[in-house]
Amino acid sequence: MKLSFSRANESIDQLIGQLIETAGDIHQPQIIREMLLSALKIGQDVDYLADLKLINRTLREMRYTTQVFAPYRDRKKVTIFGSARTGSQDEMYLKCMRFSRMLADKGYMIITGGGPGIMQAGNEGAGSENSFAVNIRLPFEQKPNRIMYRNPRLITYKYFFNRKVAFVKEADAMAVFPGGFGTLDEAMEVFTLIQTGKTSPKPLILVDDDEGYWERFFDFVKESLLVKGFISGEDFSLFTITKDEQEAIKVIDLFYRVYNSLRFIENRLVIRLNKQLSPEQIATLEDEFSEMIGKGDSIHCCGMFPEEQDEPDLAALPRISFLFDHHHYGLLMAFINRINTF
Repeated sequence: MKLSFSRANESIDQLIGQLIETAGDIHQPQIIREMLLSALKIGQDVDYLADLKLINRTLREMRYTTQVFAPYRDRKKVTIFGSARTGSQDEMYLKCMRFSRMLADKGYMIITGGGPGIMQAGNEGAGSENSFAVNIRLPFEQKPNRIMYRNPRLITYKYFFNRKVAFVKEADAMAVFPGGFGTLDEAMEVFTLIQTGKTSPKPLILVDDDEGYWERFFDFVKESLLVKGFISGEDFSLFTITKDEQEAIKVIDLFYRVYNSLRFIENRLVIRLNKQLSPEQIATLEDEFSEMIGKGDSIHCCGMFPEEQDEPDLAALPRISFLFDHHHYGLLMAFINRINTF
């Protein structure tokens, strides 16, 4: 029987409906129905066992990730990346400990890869009670650190891509300490996701050492990427470089001073705010950021859209909305930073 996501599957649709009803307590049953149909279609389309195992394990890992993070949805979190090989007496280890401890004191939770080095420093500074560890199963180097061993917020992944989703999706900000290929891979992925709008804007802080690890990276970006036109000038709004952990925390705090969150409703960008903007402030935004506003449109004050009813905790927040030019995600970061000056 050829299956369809439209309700044209006769007895299969009835059986799925009965299964959902019998299971009980199913949230968003229309989505679960599509997931069950997807599973059946996969069974029809794929006969290679390794592919089926990958799909199955991916879904299981994603489900468990959501289960672990869900109770802490109301707390802001900062993901920390950095080398697994940084020694416990290294200045960057101690700096990361101070950084994560100050964040925890402000009510933030810390997400790390759960291994040694900078990851352990992040968990150690925040304390196990304020930490998550999204670990990866490797043949060497990556075992849960002593802070997170047997912690209920320790998740161990088989696949890097699931782990990366957790690092970014669950974080309100990211801090990247010096590291090797893995650290650079994680940092570049975040750059790309923010630059292309595949994740919501969030602070990305490159925490430098005394030798200028990230300053040399910055020189490379300017001389080899910007000059050749591979990136634009506005992409420098995507990140902040600092050697000072207190400045890094200030960047994170300020990002959410007025700005709260955003959502796209069809072609409109809706930005939720922690306070109402004045007409003069909106006029300033329109003047300074006209290139990111769709042709013929302007910035409007508004309330909650009907499509946002699945986020009732944000219902009372004031909003602004406008047609957004998707070429300007770097400029969107600057736009948010400007809002936070009001």
